[in-house]
Amino acid sequence: MAVDTIQAPIDELPPPIEGEAAWYGPDMARSSEWLYELDGAELAEIEAAMRPLVQREVEIGQMRKEDFPLPRLSKRIQEVTRDLLHGRGFAVMRGLPVNEWTMRESATAYFGIGLHMGNPRSQNAMGHVLGHVRDLGRDAVNDPTARIYQTKERQTFHTDSTDVVGLLCLKTAKSGGKSALVSSMTIYNEMYRRRPDLLKVLFRPFATDRRGEVPEGKKPYFEIPVYNWYEGYLSVIFARRYIESARRFDDVAPLSDEEVEALDLFESLAEDPKLNLHLAFEPGDMQWVHNHTMLHDRTAFEDWPEPERKRHLLRLWLAVPGARPLPPIYAERYGKVEIGDRGGIIVPGTKLNAPLEPV
Repeated sequence: MAVDTIQAPIDELPPPIEGEAAWYGPDMARSSEWLYELDGAELAEIEAAMRPLVQREVEIGQMRKEDFPLPRLSKRIQEVTRDLLHGRGFAVMRGLPVNEWTMRESATAYFGIGLHMGNPRSQNAMGHVLGHVRDLGRDAVNDPTARIYQTKERQTFHTDSTDVVGLLCLKTAKSGGKSALVSSMTIYNEMYRRRPDLLKVLFRPFATDRRGEVPEGKKPYFEIPVYNWYEGYLSVIFARRYIESARRFDDVAPLSDEEVEALDLFESLAEDPKLNLHLAFEPGDMQWVHNHTMLHDRTAFEDWPEPERKRHLLRLWLAVPGARPLPPIYAERYGKVEIGDRGGIIVPGTKLNAPLEPV
């Protein structure tokens, strides 16, 4: 049955968002409630689950939750998942001994942990369910198919096309490359207070470039509002760079002055140090972010000249059972909106896989 993706204009703004999801960066910087340090027993459990899979060289992308038993840690992962979906929207789990592990060992352990949170989704046209975030020398300004994670440029605040995005830090840059987070719920509240007229503009669909990764039968861009109110949930989807680059298509109209003003205010609030939070990764850190209530960013960085020292993170996109309902229009980007089985990028010929090296 075809999915109805018609989005009606909003007449009245939803009320301001209350609760843990609407936080301010300085408050989070003074807190450690979002940090979960793995203890010795949990690390031993991870090692015990990982080791036989590595020895058999199991295809990581084909792993299932049952292949990676975590009887003790899984309860803690469930707590983290609740914090993501129903609380502050982000968490950091610290302590994987990646400096002592091979790439296969680190990737197997990380993927196995992620399976206890949700179902991995393809992150690009190549079907990568395990992504490598590393500077590959791409030019995201002049190359319409390049993705920002393949460069050392600043990313700018954005969301990914999945319920939860996870990053495992393997190696840090020589300088820069910090993670930046901000609550899109707090941005909503601030716009509601300051400029409700511009906030209403963000409930209109914005054409957003697919960057050459086009599902079968779809246009090279999708059209979804930045803010979406559905079944009592306020969700956000946002990538300003790709909203701008969608104007390269002949059938996409230029942004109006009002739209530019609304997007500028949204971004200026995300950039405000009174709202956002900057975190420095350590090797072995796993950062988890709820895309529907959060924006994430990465500062520009200077990398090491030696290839073996270059900044390198592994990424997961997860569809999470128990996540919020999303409006039908999200199917334009997520493929479908069924909870636990949505999101990711699937184009003709996509085959799911988990490469051990950047491609």
